[in-house]
Amino acid sequence: MRIHIPGALRSYTGQQTEVEVEGATLAQALDALDQRFPGIRFRIITEQDTVRPHIRIFVNDRQKFHLAELLHDDDEIYIVCALSGG
Repeated sequence: MRIHIPGALRSYTGQQTEVEVEGATLAQALDALDQRFPGIRFRIITEQDTVRPHIRIFVNDRQKFHLAELLHDDDEIYIVCALSGG
């Protein structure tokens, strides 16, 4: 499956905008991403294994909240970082 990397996290992936990974669940896919690009998972997932408040994860066109979400080989995962400031 393909994970689309937002601009704010591309420093971890050598500026790659998309990365191919494998995994049966969202947790496994993010673990595979972190194995290739150490440290990136911590920017997406908290120490309590929840999605960080400023991050949204979509699988295809649906937002996902749980890391146990089952995935398929042809899924597209989008990581979206919320903007903040004033």
